[in-house]
Amino acid sequence: MRQQRAAVRPHGRGTERSLARRAELIAIGRKLFADTSYDALSMDDIARQAHVAKGLIYYYFGSKRGYYLAIIQDSVAGLVTCASSALELPAVDRVHRTIDSYLRYAEHHQAAYRAIVSGGVGFDAEVHAIRDGVREAIVTTIAEGAYGRGEITPLVRMGLLSWVCSVEGATLDWIDRPGLSRDTMRELLVKTLGGALRAIEELDPAHPAPQPARRDA
Repeated sequence: MRQQRAAVRPHGRGTERSLARRAELIAIGRKLFADTSYDALSMDDIARQAHVAKGLIYYYFGSKRGYYLAIIQDSVAGLVTCASSALELPAVDRVHRTIDSYLRYAEHHQAAYRAIVSGGVGFDAEVHAIRDGVREAIVTTIAEGAYGRGEITPLVRMGLLSWVCSVEGATLDWIDRPGLSRDTMRELLVKTLGGALRAIEELDPAHPAPQPARRDA
């Protein structure tokens, strides 16, 4: 019974020091998995590069897969929180803020962003499900900003999802080859979103594209 209890404790529910240590290991893991595939890193490799005992990773995460999934989940939470901010703003301003927050996250948390979007492990159903959940959260956030509601038709969802998938690829390229400022990148994505919203309106007039406000500042 004592051994069972010790095995259940690891998941970061202890002291503040334990939570801080777990967060530190997740931050280290983001960088490791951003540059190296999941299969190419052994637990020995991870422990050596993280400068910790291998048992510490098992203690907090149970396994290499548990460690990797914790990294992905933590990264996802950060991205969705950033992108879902500014709910108090008018619709068009909210869309601008969502895209700006998305780009800021990718710019300042590049390893985490790459982990979310590209996974780094080949085909992995669970990781892909997490990534798909992020996409759906961003689609809902954009829909709420554009239409004032998150419940949308399949056509609207597909139009917005197509835009989100294109944003992922463009953002990966942007952080790898930063030739554009974040402001320029944001405005480009806003304009391509406007095109997607107008195409949706043509096919489904019940979802009119929001009219852009005059942005004097």
